[in-house]
Amino acid sequence: MQTVTIDMYLTLAIAVGALYLGGAIKQKVPFFERFCIPAPVIGGGIISILVCILHVAGIVDIFFDETLKDICMIVFFTSVGYSLDVSVFKSGGKMLVRLIVIMIVIAFVQNGMGIGLARLLNVDTLVGMCTGSIPLLGGHGTSAAFGTVLEGKGLNGATTFCLAAATYGLIAGGLVGGPVAGSLIKKYDLLRTAKVSDDTVQKEKKDIKEEFFQFAPAACHIAVALGIGSIVSGLISKTGMIFPDYIGGLVTGAVIRNVGMCSGKYKVYADEVNKIGGVMLEFFLGIALITMKIWLLADLAVPLIIMLAAQTLFMIIFARFAMFRILGGDYDAAVLTAGVCGFGLGATPVAMANIQSVTYNRLPSNTAYILIPITGSFLNDIINSTTILFFINLIS
Repeated sequence: MQTVTIDMYLTLAIAVGALYLGGAIKQKVPFFERFCIPAPVIGGGIISILVCILHVAGIVDIFFDETLKDICMIVFFTSVGYSLDVSVFKSGGKMLVRLIVIMIVIAFVQNGMGIGLARLLNVDTLVGMCTGSIPLLGGHGTSAAFGTVLEGKGLNGATTFCLAAATYGLIAGGLVGGPVAGSLIKKYDLLRTAKVSDDTVQKEKKDIKEEFFQFAPAACHIAVALGIGSIVSGLISKTGMIFPDYIGGLVTGAVIRNVGMCSGKYKVYADEVNKIGGVMLEFFLGIALITMKIWLLADLAVPLIIMLAAQTLFMIIFARFAMFRILGGDYDAAVLTAGVCGFGLGATPVAMANIQSVTYNRLPSNTAYILIPITGSFLNDIINSTTILFFINLIS
């Protein structure tokens, strides 16, 4: 069979084409918009299916150079670290602590269930990690990052397994959160406990020209964090434990952000860094999705379905009978529960969509709108990455 190797520049161009393709389809098909399926997943999935057809038919094998995928991944996670504002811990109070505890429980149970079911089904325990908190609590970004780590541990096709599970999670998270919260609100008449506030978060409006020129120093901050982060990652790796390549940049980005805010010695360009990180995430996911080897899923289709169904059932039971109580048992708790179901199975955008769905034609929940983006993004990545590394090193 003929083989074609595509260099890293053309690979990036094809990934960008997948982004545009996915965006166009998303606008035309309400289903994708409703469940917040990312454009890279749609377009990249289509391209990976075409590549799979060419492979299975014996026509041609296409190999993509994934060098830029790793670079984009590290830049993105560095921007995630830069988004941490320690002052949030003070304003969040006890509810933020409760959410952190809940995320730790979810991460441990998802990985424990994944490994346990893998052994029960007589498949590699690393396959269990592919249906645990890597794709579910972590989403596509964490799946692509840790999929490479699992492949390095000997699981061929780990990235494909993780990305497939993450795509399932996006849909499941959107389907589970709203109904669970809605049933709780109705059963306990929680609207009477809603706290109505006129307070809104005001964002400073920036002049377009000023914002444009702030991207240069923001990019410099990322470059510095990447450089120092590479040294930090090297030092961390000497512990003998397995860590993803982005961990140093993530930690360094968080330090640069908070030292700047606390000392006032230099300006913090959080918005600009987040926007650059967002672009890198799109590129990263685009490359990760077009390079999926879908044909590797065939042998594990049934075990994956069983394990993901079990994970969904756990989330429903935990959310309905424990999470809601831990968060206070009131209206805000129900809305927060919908949000946690969203990023606990899918991603933060799914969590926000769940909140909007639950509060539509009801009352808003300021608590949920403030805390879910914080816990679903940076804190989630920190807690989940730490838990994943614990389990990987435990079973290795």
